[in-house]
Amino acid sequence: MIRDAGRGESFVQLPSSHSVKAHMKVSLNWIREYVDVEMPPDELGHLLTMTGLEVEGLEAVGEGLDDIIVARILKVDPHPNADSMSLCRVDTGKETVQVVCGAPNVQEGAMSALVLPGGRLADGTVIQEARIRGEVSTGMLLAEDEIGLTDDHTGIMILAPGLTPGASLLSVLPFPDWVFDLGITPNRPDCASVTGVAREIAAVTGKGLRMPEVAFEETGPSVEDLTSVTILDPDGCPRYAAGVIQRVKPGVSPFWIRYRLHHSGVRSISNLVDVTNYVMLELGQPLHAFDYNRLRENRIEVRRAVDGETFTTLDGETRELNGETLLICDGERPVALAGIMGGLNSEIFAGTENVLLESAFFDPLTIRRGSKHLGLSTEASYRFERGADIGGTTFALRRALALMSRLAGGRIARGVIDNYPRPFTPPVIRFRRERANRLLGTSISKDDIKGYFEALEMEVREINESELEVRPPSFRVDIKREVDLAEEVARLYGFDNIPVTYPNIRPSEEGDAPETLIRDRIRAIMTGLGFSEIITYSFISADSADLLGADKDSVLRLFTRLMNPLSVEQSVLRTSLIPGLMAAVRTNMLHDSRDLRLFEWGKVFMRKEGDVQPLEKICLSAVMTGLCQEKTWYQDERPCDFYDMKGSVEALLKALGLGQIRFCRGRGIPGFDREISAEIYSSDTLIGQIGKAFHGMIEACDLKDEGVYLFELHVEAILPLLEATRQFIPFPRFPAVFRDISLLVKREVESTEIIDAIKKEGGALLESVRVFDLYEGESLDPSEKALAFRVCYRSPHETLEGEKINRLHESIIRRIREETGGRLREG
Repeated sequence: MIRDAGRGESFVQLPSSHSVKAHMKVSLNWIREYVDVEMPPDELGHLLTMTGLEVEGLEAVGEGLDDIIVARILKVDPHPNADSMSLCRVDTGKETVQVVCGAPNVQEGAMSALVLPGGRLADGTVIQEARIRGEVSTGMLLAEDEIGLTDDHTGIMILAPGLTPGASLLSVLPFPDWVFDLGITPNRPDCASVTGVAREIAAVTGKGLRMPEVAFEETGPSVEDLTSVTILDPDGCPRYAAGVIQRVKPGVSPFWIRYRLHHSGVRSISNLVDVTNYVMLELGQPLHAFDYNRLRENRIEVRRAVDGETFTTLDGETRELNGETLLICDGERPVALAGIMGGLNSEIFAGTENVLLESAFFDPLTIRRGSKHLGLSTEASYRFERGADIGGTTFALRRALALMSRLAGGRIARGVIDNYPRPFTPPVIRFRRERANRLLGTSISKDDIKGYFEALEMEVREINESELEVRPPSFRVDIKREVDLAEEVARLYGFDNIPVTYPNIRPSEEGDAPETLIRDRIRAIMTGLGFSEIITYSFISADSADLLGADKDSVLRLFTRLMNPLSVEQSVLRTSLIPGLMAAVRTNMLHDSRDLRLFEWGKVFMRKEGDVQPLEKICLSAVMTGLCQEKTWYQDERPCDFYDMKGSVEALLKALGLGQIRFCRGRGIPGFDREISAEIYSSDTLIGQIGKAFHGMIEACDLKDEGVYLFELHVEAILPLLEATRQFIPFPRFPAVFRDISLLVKREVESTEIIDAIKKEGGALLESVRVFDLYEGESLDPSEKALAFRVCYRSPHETLEGEKINRLHESIIRRIREETGGRLREG
């Protein structure tokens, strides 16, 4: 069975992204059919690149074929020892040799390609005289794929009759040739064709463009008597043209068309299908060939699919459709996915006799949505998504009918059906020469600019000495504004010819935003602490406040709602970074990545009453989970805990230069555990929160009993606390005195309260104080705990005497007793 590849069967499926640059391979000799090219291939490649068609590769075709000659097969005898082989007597032009060949298409009188012993193939293989099943083979008759011309290995290459035996193969084939690999940007679908590339070359070089011939005789009945086209969705299908050719004979395409398809990356299928692919590459217009006899009621109807409707495409896949998909139907059923791929129920096969040929224009957005929904992207859908030439549908149709008649015989029905309810009207663009020259930094004359536009097949009318009225052709879907025309002027004038200038930059009196001054520092510090930065969506679900356990009147519920959200899950602007972090933790844990240290720097948004725009605040949030240290021969594994996260916060704030950092027990902080959480203060200013994740949030994220620890810092609260300049503190000149204080206090007394009392009483002589021991055990009253502090005293001016230190130390103990009820621990 021969598969119809008109909508993608023979093509590699393209990436699903609709913004990537596509690649097109095109033969230089094919381009030369439409425009005269006199410059060397490498110079042409540079010219194309400088006009916007980036040449990413240039490959010579025909290299390494010097040892291959033309030979005539004089006689074919069966191989006496192998049923599948033949003994061929071959005329090399100098002598007659015997060649053993297994190809099924060897025949007396045929001209073929031969390499004699000692000769090399294109891949470097050296052919030797060999004995095959007892018979000598002096050389090798070659298939097209062995020469590197096509991918055909069904038999030896058959050349045109009348050639001279012994002539070099290079002298009878279209060599030399080169294949350009072009990168086509999404805004230039007109260049995704050979004539499109030739048109660019013609415009830049001043040569004339020759379009393909479409002459043919219409010897069949009227096309209106054979079929009809009904468009039920003119928005999705603004134009649909169809023609019919009868009594065709499917078969193998001639070498010239198979060669061009192969070097363009397309597999040859059959003469009928190859024509649709050939014309698509030649003119950029995707076509589709239906088996006319398999179309019920022999007619076409274009409509939208119904949600849940199914259809089996050429690749054998049954696909579920939705209302975004456009269908081509016959009188009873779908027969193709419009602009994407044909169906099994109407494909061209070896017994096809009559063909209905489609050439249509489909709405780019409709095809893109359908392709995205189906996860199916083809060469056809690529072109329709970016915009085919609505004005060139009937020309492409007639070109394909002419080629089908030439390659497969048959008779072409009189006329074509052209259902075109809303004819295309080109935009009228006012072009100002002075503005374009000012934009480009050039001084190009009006006559030169007019010439550039006319070379690009645009209609131009002079309004006055400095203004033109321009109408771009239908194939230039990217030309919509005056600046688009200015770009065309730059391309044809030559980017190399535009002088290099530098913009006048006036220094701004406004300094950098304060947060930008510490953003990079914070990122470097967090990375140094072992955290990895992530970026999450600013759009989240309104349920995120419930996830955090926020009260009804919490500021975390002051959401700013989007007017056109993509989904319910992205319907509001976030009021906290924590939901995004938790989503990242959940995703990582689903992939069995549990030891995490992640942070995010980003904005949160709070709705302001009476103001359309929300209040924006910058926050820094981080999450830590999993192991803090792994098991080794010298240590046991240990999960991270509150103090690991607290240490990270302290290290960060200390590196930023913040002093007097305090952690005060927090109660009911949204998103945090009530018992294991704290508010972070610096100089009595609340700058953030820290703690274990709220158990409800852990359950909602399916994290089970994982220990997840978080912090969130308010950058705007930190900025005023940072010192403008950091000063060097000299090394102390006098020794320090250390004293320890061991206390018994009530369990509810926090160490921060005691440290505050020590600092207040110690004054200038107190250098530092820290907790070095905590004990809660059986030897103590259950309502009490033991805390031990190490206090460092030092004077910057003198060595402290013991008596002075003793008096200060006693006064500190008295103050602790008065403010916290603590007492010295005995023993």
